[in-house]
Amino acid sequence: MEHLDLARWQFAITTVYHYFFVPVTIGLSFMVASFETQWLRKRNPQMLRLAKFFGKLFTINFALGLATGLVQEFQFGMNWSAYSRFVGDIFGAPLAIEALLAFFLESTFLGLWIFGWGRIPERLHAACMWIVHAGTLLSAYFILAANSFMQNPVGYRNNPVTGRAELTDFWAVLTNKVQLATFPHTILAAYMTGAAFVLGICLWHVHRRSVPQDQSMYRKGAKFGAWMLLLSGLGVAVSGDFAGKIMTEVQPMKMASAEALYNTQAGAPFSILTVSSLDGQHEKVAITVPKLLSFLGTGDFNGTVHGINQLEAQYKHKYATDPHTRAQTYVPTLPLTYWSFRVMIGLGTAAAAIGAASLWTLRRRDSEPARSRWWPWAAISVVLLPIFANSFGWIFTEAGRQPWLVFGLFTTQSGVSPGVSGAEVATSLTIFTALYAVLAVIEVKLTLRYVRAGAQELEEPSAGADDDADDKLAFAY
Repeated sequence: MEHLDLARWQFAITTVYHYFFVPVTIGLSFMVASFETQWLRKRNPQMLRLAKFFGKLFTINFALGLATGLVQEFQFGMNWSAYSRFVGDIFGAPLAIEALLAFFLESTFLGLWIFGWGRIPERLHAACMWIVHAGTLLSAYFILAANSFMQNPVGYRNNPVTGRAELTDFWAVLTNKVQLATFPHTILAAYMTGAAFVLGICLWHVHRRSVPQDQSMYRKGAKFGAWMLLLSGLGVAVSGDFAGKIMTEVQPMKMASAEALYNTQAGAPFSILTVSSLDGQHEKVAITVPKLLSFLGTGDFNGTVHGINQLEAQYKHKYATDPHTRAQTYVPTLPLTYWSFRVMIGLGTAAAAIGAASLWTLRRRDSEPARSRWWPWAAISVVLLPIFANSFGWIFTEAGRQPWLVFGLFTTQSGVSPGVSGAEVATSLTIFTALYAVLAVIEVKLTLRYVRAGAQELEEPSAGADDDADDKLAFAY
């Protein structure tokens, strides 16, 4: 494989792996803060136990997300130095703010939350987790602002002397129309993931019934998770519709590739399943919803959606003269974009369906979900479905932009490091893949160990006003 292909594989592997933890971290921080706030309001010890239980699982995911995120950022200098040189003046600003502001906000107040049980006032302690959650939102906002520039470059000028893109309007970067559409969609998907995480684990304990007196607690946790899953899932659908219209406006090729629509069409249908010839241009079997693609892309059932062939001709005429924008083809890998888009929607819908079924089953106190054979599978599936839906959504977003690193300005081929050999990339790729496999084993074992242990019996923490200042500080749950 060539240097470019290996570099793309390495970035894809590290990014997708890192993104397993991101939505879980954002969503779980909200769920933990909500449980602790409910305890403060009603003094129900079950909510305190759930806050501590899922807080422990949150810290495990936070640690793994931190480690994998650092590796991802290093690659901009390792394998993509030409890209970093071209866009670093713009890309570096939101990433620097994310690290200096959002990350330190998260890590500082997470430390206060972990070690502050019984040592600081209760309300202040609960506020710490809300601040951690706010930090995760800020972190997501600045990272997505950087990514949104890649999707729709704004607030810059090209310097012909240095050959670099230079920042002229940071506010324009932060309020990019792609950013304003992507951020709520991403955050709502993260809420959906955190809610499903809570729902699945609580469902598993309801089915297990190892501690009968805790059934009420886990049922309450499952119901709260199910309601949050459905509400956030509805928000994902609405925000996704808005994001799709913005995507059609700024990257029409991505929408065309999501449907494998080769020719411009008014009132274009959306295919649920299509079997075509090997070149993809001749349908053999197609299950479609009439005019739905036009509505998703333009808001009008009779709207015009541009086709791949017409856009390819347009881009070759527009971009073929500049070495930074010249490419053999401007069409992304269609099977990847077509199926990742549908898998994303399908997995998210399946998770919402499990949430609705869980609420229906748990609607009465005398219902017995433990007798249903499908409950263990539902509990496991509902945790995994949103995680993989997020990953496939991210894959679609990035793969559908190809062959661009920065749409209309800089191709992926132009951004690779010129001084790095294929052997060097292959070596680092092998090392990272092996290391991530080890981290995956550690993550799964730690998570399963604490999930099986369940919520521990704990005393309510004191307000902290009369604590001895000389007491030894210890990490304890």
